[in-house]
Amino acid sequence: MAENQENITSATIEVKAESTSRPHRSQKVGTVSSDKMQKTVVVRVDRLVKHGKYRRYVRRTSKFMAHDELGATVGDKVRIVETRPLSARKRWRVVEIVQKAAK
Repeated sequence: MAENQENITSATIEVKAESTSRPHRSQKVGTVSSDKMQKTVVVRVDRLVKHGKYRRYVRRTSKFMAHDELGATVGDKVRIVETRPLSARKRWRVVEIVQKAAK
């Protein structure tokens, strides 16, 4: 009985440890449109949305302020990931530079 109780408690501890892992964070790929701030870049993310009436695809653009430790410059294609709020408008972080801008 005591051995069975120990097995059950160890199994529940293992399940709890697995369930406390970090949830999936949203990722986006976009182009750096401004790098005039220190350690912050503005990333423009384009997406295609089907128009409700005309059934054509329309390009929609969103701009995100992202923390940049990698040194991305204007024109670079970067991957950003969601993170905790770093300032009033900054909730994203640059994780990799996918493609450097042509000079």
